[in-house]
Amino acid sequence: MNINEILTITIVLAAIFAYINHRWIKWPPTIGIMILSLVSSILMVALGCSHYLLSMKAIELASSIDFQDVLMNFMLSFLLFAGAIHIDAGKLKQERIPVIVLATIGILISTFLVGGMVWFLFGLFHFPIPFIYCLLFGALISPTDPIAVLGILKEAKIPASLELKISGESLFNDGVAVVIFISIAEVAKSGDFSAVDVGKLFFQEAIGGLLFGAILGYAGFRALRSIDDYKVETLITLAVVMGGYFIAGHLHVSGPLAMVVAGMIIGTKAKEEGVSDITRDYLGKFWELIDEILNAVLFLFIGLEMLIIKANTTVLIIAGFSILIVLLARWISVIIPVFFLRYKIKFERHAVAILTWGGLRGGISVALALSLGSNMYRDQFVLITYVIVVFSILVQGLTIGKMAKKLLQPAK
Repeated sequence: MNINEILTITIVLAAIFAYINHRWIKWPPTIGIMILSLVSSILMVALGCSHYLLSMKAIELASSIDFQDVLMNFMLSFLLFAGAIHIDAGKLKQERIPVIVLATIGILISTFLVGGMVWFLFGLFHFPIPFIYCLLFGALISPTDPIAVLGILKEAKIPASLELKISGESLFNDGVAVVIFISIAEVAKSGDFSAVDVGKLFFQEAIGGLLFGAILGYAGFRALRSIDDYKVETLITLAVVMGGYFIAGHLHVSGPLAMVVAGMIIGTKAKEEGVSDITRDYLGKFWELIDEILNAVLFLFIGLEMLIIKANTTVLIIAGFSILIVLLARWISVIIPVFFLRYKIKFERHAVAILTWGGLRGGISVALALSLGSNMYRDQFVLITYVIVVFSILVQGLTIGKMAKKLLQPAK
């Protein structure tokens, strides 16, 4: 299947599912598209209707796309920048401590908890897997996905400070989790990677990504400020994303973290100074549109992955238990930082519950699982990751809004 066919079928399917969802189902767009894509995939498998033209093309599409490469090397840069450009860095600064702690210490706690419990779970089913690979799974399943939940939380009208904590943590922990994943993967590959080597790699990727993102953001803003043409200025932001992510890869620093920082700097500075109202309006609408289109495509891909994932009864049972493990690890990784921070920082009522249930898993976890080598128990971890992500988006994504409204409504 050539690139033209891939793009055509992807956009056509995304548009059809988006229309059906908007016209009749009326769920949040990304969730609705993923569910329709998933249901279609399950029906194709269950009914054996793969000989129909649309089914054949859908299966060929799912098989042709390198989901890990498409998301990690293309879509992620746009999605993170588009999310970050709408974040007010000044307001986020007020929530910087809980955001930083949850996105770093919280991710580390979750990684080791999930890794340890999954390793024990595999042992119970007489399916021994080395601990290092379970730890790798802990790293890839720990980052939360801001895409599906933010719109729902806005509808629930949660406090702005809590919304900033959730969005800020989600944007940064994607980048942090990728760095942790890369570090653990290096240990798994080499076997004799020292703690010092891991520390150096983490420092280079994380701190380097943050610094590079700041340089990129300020350079991009200065370029925007020096002219007044919304078409050229929009093109400059595209260059910042595509060129910046490309250079970050060659510098061996975290591209995701660089995109988050660059997006926040450009977005905040553009609102405060140096950019005309017309440019500000076009930039906002352009990146909102990019965000919506790529999210539609991303969740379409997640649903279509069902067509090519290898199922195994034992692993499916383990996946069911893993859902509970991931939720428990998320709760612990939230409640520990909150317990120590609450003496200096005010947390909203039921913040732990909303942060726990609102910590959706998404495309980045699937992409990282698909990046595993076959000797890293790839098939098992891809299936478990997929089950957790689907549960997270379907169950948590569709109930977090009602849950937040119920918990945060004034006491009678």
